[in-house]
Amino acid sequence: MTAAELASIRIGFIGAGQMARALACGFVGSGLVEGDQLRAADTVAAAVEGLKSLVTGANSVRDNVQLVRDSDIVFIAVKPQQLSTALAGLTAADVVGTLFVSIVAGTRIDELARLLHSRRVIRVMPNTPSLVGCGAAAISRGERVSNDDADKVRTLLEAVGIVVELDEKQLDAVTGLSGSGPAFVYQFIEALSDGGVRMGLPRDVALQLAAQTVAGAAQMVLQTGEHPAVLKDRVASPAGTTIAGIAELERMGMRGAVIGAVEAATRRATELGG
Repeated sequence: MTAAELASIRIGFIGAGQMARALACGFVGSGLVEGDQLRAADTVAAAVEGLKSLVTGANSVRDNVQLVRDSDIVFIAVKPQQLSTALAGLTAADVVGTLFVSIVAGTRIDELARLLHSRRVIRVMPNTPSLVGCGAAAISRGERVSNDDADKVRTLLEAVGIVVELDEKQLDAVTGLSGSGPAFVYQFIEALSDGGVRMGLPRDVALQLAAQTVAGAAQMVLQTGEHPAVLKDRVASPAGTTIAGIAELERMGMRGAVIGAVEAATRRATELGG
Protein backbone atom coordinates (compact mmCIF):
# COMPACT_ATOMS: atom_id res chain seq x y z
CA MET A 1 0.00 0.00 0.00
CA THR A 2 1.59 3.28 -1.12
CA ALA A 3 1.07 6.86 -0.01
CA ALA A 4 -0.55 7.58 -3.37
CA GLU A 5 -3.14 4.88 -2.72
CA LEU A 6 -3.96 6.44 0.65
CA ALA A 7 -4.25 9.97 -0.70
CA SER A 8 -8.02 9.78 -1.18
CA ILE A 9 -8.90 7.69 1.89
CA ARG A 10 -11.08 9.41 4.47
CA ILE A 11 -10.05 8.60 8.04
CA GLY A 12 -12.42 9.12 10.97
CA PHE A 13 -11.85 9.05 14.72
CA ILE A 14 -14.65 8.25 17.16
CA GLY A 15 -13.08 9.78 20.22
CA ALA A 16 -10.47 12.53 20.06
CA GLY A 17 -8.42 11.88 23.20
CA GLN A 18 -4.68 11.50 23.63
CA MET A 19 -4.27 8.32 21.59
CA ALA A 20 -6.41 9.58 18.70
CA ARG A 21 -4.40 12.81 18.65
CA ALA A 22 -1.12 10.91 18.69
CA LEU A 23 -2.17 8.80 15.71
CA ALA A 24 -3.66 11.72 13.79
CA CYS A 25 -0.56 13.85 14.29
CA GLY A 26 1.66 10.92 13.41
CA PHE A 27 -0.20 10.11 10.20
CA VAL A 28 -0.08 13.69 8.98
CA GLY A 29 3.43 14.36 10.27
CA SER A 30 4.73 11.37 8.30
CA GLY A 31 3.39 12.91 5.09
CA LEU A 32 1.26 9.85 4.44
CA VAL A 33 -2.06 11.71 4.55
CA GLU A 34 -3.21 15.33 4.59
CA GLY A 35 -5.06 16.93 7.48
CA ASP A 36 -8.24 17.39 5.49
CA GLN A 37 -8.53 13.62 5.08
CA LEU A 38 -9.17 13.35 8.82
CA ARG A 39 -12.39 13.88 10.74
CA ALA A 40 -13.22 13.38 14.40
CA ALA A 41 -16.22 13.21 16.73
CA ASP A 42 -16.28 13.31 20.53
CA THR A 43 -18.90 14.03 23.15
CA VAL A 44 -16.39 16.48 24.63
CA ALA A 45 -16.16 19.36 22.17
CA ALA A 46 -12.83 20.50 23.61
CA ALA A 47 -11.28 17.16 22.70
CA VAL A 48 -12.10 17.60 19.02
CA GLU A 49 -10.88 21.20 19.12
CA GLY A 50 -7.67 19.94 20.67
CA LEU A 51 -7.15 17.50 17.80
CA LYS A 52 -7.96 20.18 15.23
CA SER A 53 -5.47 22.55 16.83
CA LEU A 54 -2.75 19.95 16.31
CA VAL A 55 -3.76 18.83 12.81
CA THR A 56 -4.36 21.62 10.32
CA GLY A 57 -7.34 20.92 8.09
CA ALA A 58 -8.91 18.19 10.24
CA ASN A 59 -12.71 18.27 10.33
CA SER A 60 -15.12 17.93 13.25
CA VAL A 61 -18.29 15.84 13.02
CA ARG A 62 -20.83 15.91 15.86
CA ASP A 63 -22.67 12.70 14.96
CA ASN A 64 -20.82 9.36 15.09
CA VAL A 65 -23.25 7.85 12.61
CA GLN A 66 -22.49 10.59 10.09
CA LEU A 67 -18.77 10.21 10.73
CA VAL A 68 -18.97 6.50 9.91
CA ARG A 69 -20.92 7.20 6.73
CA ASP A 70 -18.35 9.79 5.64
CA SER A 71 -15.22 7.71 6.37
CA ASP A 72 -13.46 4.81 4.67
CA ILE A 73 -11.52 3.85 7.79
CA VAL A 74 -12.78 4.62 11.30
CA PHE A 75 -10.57 4.43 14.37
CA ILE A 76 -12.59 3.78 17.51
CA ALA A 77 -10.70 5.56 20.28
CA VAL A 78 -13.02 5.73 23.28
CA LYS A 79 -12.80 4.24 26.77
CA PRO A 80 -14.25 0.70 27.09
CA GLN A 81 -17.12 1.92 29.29
CA GLN A 82 -18.09 4.48 26.62
CA LEU A 83 -18.11 2.05 23.71
CA SER A 84 -21.77 1.01 23.66
CA THR A 85 -22.94 4.62 23.86
CA ALA A 86 -20.49 5.76 21.18
CA LEU A 87 -21.71 3.13 18.72
CA ALA A 88 -25.42 3.40 19.54
CA GLY A 89 -27.55 4.21 16.54
CA LEU A 90 -25.34 2.54 13.96
CA THR A 91 -27.13 0.19 11.59
CA ALA A 92 -25.89 -2.36 9.08
CA ALA A 93 -26.66 0.14 6.32
CA ASP A 94 -24.44 2.79 7.92
CA VAL A 95 -21.31 0.63 8.01
CA VAL A 96 -21.29 -0.65 4.43
CA GLY A 97 -17.84 -0.04 2.95
CA THR A 98 -16.27 1.07 6.23
CA LEU A 99 -13.23 -0.58 7.80
CA PHE A 100 -13.17 -0.28 11.58
CA VAL A 101 -9.98 -0.13 13.61
CA SER A 102 -10.50 -0.41 17.36
CA ILE A 103 -7.91 0.77 19.85
CA VAL A 104 -10.30 0.13 22.76
CA ALA A 105 -8.44 -1.81 25.45
CA GLY A 106 -9.80 -5.26 26.26
CA THR A 107 -12.84 -5.29 23.94
CA ARG A 108 -12.88 -8.39 21.74
CA ILE A 109 -13.46 -8.46 18.01
CA ASP A 110 -16.68 -10.48 18.40
CA GLU A 111 -18.14 -7.85 20.72
CA LEU A 112 -17.03 -5.04 18.40
CA ALA A 113 -18.63 -6.85 15.46
CA ARG A 114 -21.91 -7.13 17.36
CA LEU A 115 -21.98 -3.45 18.26
CA LEU A 116 -20.87 -2.33 14.80
CA HIS A 117 -23.08 -4.70 12.76
CA SER A 118 -19.88 -5.51 10.84
CA ARG A 119 -17.13 -8.10 10.98
CA ARG A 120 -14.74 -5.90 9.02
CA VAL A 121 -12.87 -5.04 12.20
CA ILE A 122 -9.20 -4.83 13.11
CA ARG A 123 -8.11 -4.54 16.73
CA VAL A 124 -5.00 -2.48 17.32
CA MET A 125 -3.04 -1.72 20.45
CA PRO A 126 -0.84 1.29 19.64
CA ASN A 127 0.98 3.58 22.06
CA THR A 128 1.43 7.31 22.48
CA PRO A 129 5.01 7.58 21.11
CA SER A 130 3.26 7.30 17.72
CA LEU A 131 3.04 11.08 18.09
CA VAL A 132 6.79 11.36 17.43
CA GLY A 133 7.07 8.49 14.94
CA CYS A 134 8.34 5.96 17.51
CA GLY A 135 5.18 3.98 18.18
CA ALA A 136 4.83 0.26 18.80
CA ALA A 137 1.58 -1.36 17.71
CA ALA A 138 0.11 -4.84 17.46
CA ILE A 139 -2.82 -5.70 15.21
CA SER A 140 -5.29 -8.58 15.03
CA ARG A 141 -7.79 -8.91 12.22
CA GLY A 142 -11.41 -10.01 12.20
CA GLU A 143 -12.66 -12.81 9.97
CA ARG A 144 -13.90 -10.55 7.15
CA VAL A 145 -10.82 -8.34 6.97
CA SER A 146 -9.07 -8.66 3.62
CA ASN A 147 -5.34 -8.54 3.04
CA ASP A 148 -5.88 -5.15 1.40
CA ASP A 149 -7.65 -3.89 4.53
CA ALA A 150 -4.83 -5.11 6.75
CA ASP A 151 -2.23 -3.56 4.43
CA LYS A 152 -3.92 -0.16 4.69
CA VAL A 153 -3.89 -0.21 8.47
CA ARG A 154 -0.36 -1.57 8.60
CA THR A 155 0.85 1.17 6.24
CA LEU A 156 -0.72 3.87 8.38
CA LEU A 157 0.72 2.48 11.59
CA GLU A 158 4.17 1.81 10.11
CA ALA A 159 4.33 5.51 9.29
CA VAL A 160 4.41 6.18 13.04
CA GLY A 161 6.41 3.20 14.35
CA ILE A 162 6.69 -0.59 14.22
CA VAL A 163 3.81 -3.02 13.74
CA VAL A 164 3.44 -6.70 14.58
CA GLU A 165 0.45 -8.94 13.81
CA LEU A 166 -0.65 -11.33 16.56
CA ASP A 167 -3.51 -13.58 17.58
CA GLU A 168 -6.19 -11.62 19.39
CA LYS A 169 -5.61 -13.58 22.61
CA GLN A 170 -2.18 -11.92 22.88
CA LEU A 171 -3.39 -8.32 22.65
CA ASP A 172 -4.04 -7.90 26.38
CA ALA A 173 -0.38 -8.69 26.99
CA VAL A 174 0.57 -6.11 24.38
CA THR A 175 -1.62 -3.62 26.24
CA GLY A 176 0.29 -4.37 29.43
CA LEU A 177 3.71 -4.16 27.76
CA SER A 178 3.84 -1.53 25.02
CA GLY A 179 0.46 0.11 25.56
CA SER A 180 1.11 0.96 29.22
CA GLY A 181 4.88 0.70 28.95
CA PRO A 182 5.62 4.34 28.05
CA ALA A 183 4.30 5.42 31.45
CA PHE A 184 6.60 2.90 33.16
CA VAL A 185 9.55 4.23 31.15
CA TYR A 186 8.67 7.83 32.03
CA GLN A 187 8.79 6.84 35.69
CA PHE A 188 12.22 5.29 35.14
CA ILE A 189 13.50 8.42 33.39
CA GLU A 190 12.20 10.55 36.23
CA ALA A 191 13.82 8.30 38.82
CA LEU A 192 17.10 8.20 36.87
CA SER A 193 17.18 12.00 36.73
CA ASP A 194 16.26 12.21 40.42
CA GLY A 195 19.32 10.10 41.13
CA GLY A 196 21.45 12.57 39.19
CA VAL A 197 19.98 15.49 41.11
CA ARG A 198 20.63 13.72 44.40
CA MET A 199 24.25 13.36 43.38
CA GLY A 200 24.55 17.06 42.57
CA LEU A 201 23.53 17.55 38.93
CA PRO A 202 21.24 20.43 37.91
CA ARG A 203 17.66 19.23 37.29
CA ASP A 204 17.57 20.21 33.60
CA VAL A 205 20.91 18.55 32.90
CA ALA A 206 19.96 15.39 34.80
CA LEU A 207 16.66 15.05 32.91
CA GLN A 208 18.28 15.61 29.51
CA LEU A 209 20.98 13.04 30.23
CA ALA A 210 18.48 10.52 31.60
CA ALA A 211 16.11 10.79 28.64
CA GLN A 212 18.91 10.57 26.08
CA THR A 213 20.42 7.60 27.91
CA VAL A 214 17.13 5.69 27.72
CA ALA A 215 16.63 6.65 24.05
CA GLY A 216 20.18 5.62 23.18
CA ALA A 217 20.00 2.32 25.04
CA ALA A 218 16.72 1.47 23.29
CA GLN A 219 18.27 2.19 19.89
CA MET A 220 21.21 -0.06 20.75
CA VAL A 221 18.80 -2.95 21.34
CA LEU A 222 16.82 -2.26 18.17
CA GLN A 223 19.74 -1.58 15.84
CA THR A 224 22.18 -4.24 17.00
CA GLY A 225 19.57 -6.95 17.54
CA GLU A 226 21.56 -8.15 20.54
CA HIS A 227 19.98 -9.28 23.79
CA PRO A 228 19.82 -6.57 26.47
CA ALA A 229 21.79 -8.82 28.83
CA VAL A 230 24.70 -8.90 26.35
CA LEU A 231 24.69 -5.13 26.00
CA LYS A 232 24.44 -4.73 29.78
CA ASP A 233 27.47 -6.95 30.33
CA ARG A 234 29.53 -4.78 27.96
CA VAL A 235 28.90 -1.77 30.21
CA ALA A 236 29.40 -3.57 33.52
CA SER A 237 33.14 -4.03 34.01
CA PRO A 238 34.44 -6.12 36.94
CA ALA A 239 34.19 -4.33 40.31
CA GLY A 240 33.17 -1.15 38.48
CA THR A 241 30.55 1.54 38.94
CA THR A 242 27.87 -0.04 36.74
CA ILE A 243 27.83 -3.44 38.41
CA ALA A 244 27.55 -1.68 41.77
CA GLY A 245 24.43 0.08 40.52
CA ILE A 246 23.01 -3.10 39.00
CA ALA A 247 23.48 -4.92 42.30
CA GLU A 248 21.45 -2.21 44.03
CA LEU A 249 18.65 -2.46 41.45
CA GLU A 250 18.53 -6.22 42.01
CA ARG A 251 18.51 -5.76 45.78
CA MET A 252 15.57 -3.35 45.50
CA GLY A 253 13.65 -5.72 43.20
CA MET A 254 13.43 -3.54 40.08
CA ARG A 255 13.17 -6.48 37.71
CA GLY A 256 10.30 -8.06 39.64
CA ALA A 257 8.53 -4.73 39.97
CA VAL A 258 8.59 -4.12 36.20
CA ILE A 259 7.38 -7.64 35.44
CA GLY A 260 4.63 -7.17 38.00
CA ALA A 261 3.60 -3.87 36.42
CA VAL A 262 3.17 -5.52 33.01
CA GLU A 263 1.19 -8.37 34.60
CA ALA A 264 -1.08 -5.94 36.47
CA ALA A 265 -1.74 -3.86 33.35
CA THR A 266 -2.46 -7.02 31.34
CA ARG A 267 -4.93 -8.28 33.94
CA ARG A 268 -6.69 -4.93 33.94
CA ALA A 269 -7.00 -5.00 30.14
CA THR A 270 -8.63 -8.44 30.43
CA GLU A 271 -11.01 -7.15 33.12
CA LEU A 272 -12.03 -4.22 30.94
CA GLY A 273 -12.99 -6.67 28.22
CA GLY A 274 -15.42 -8.35 30.59
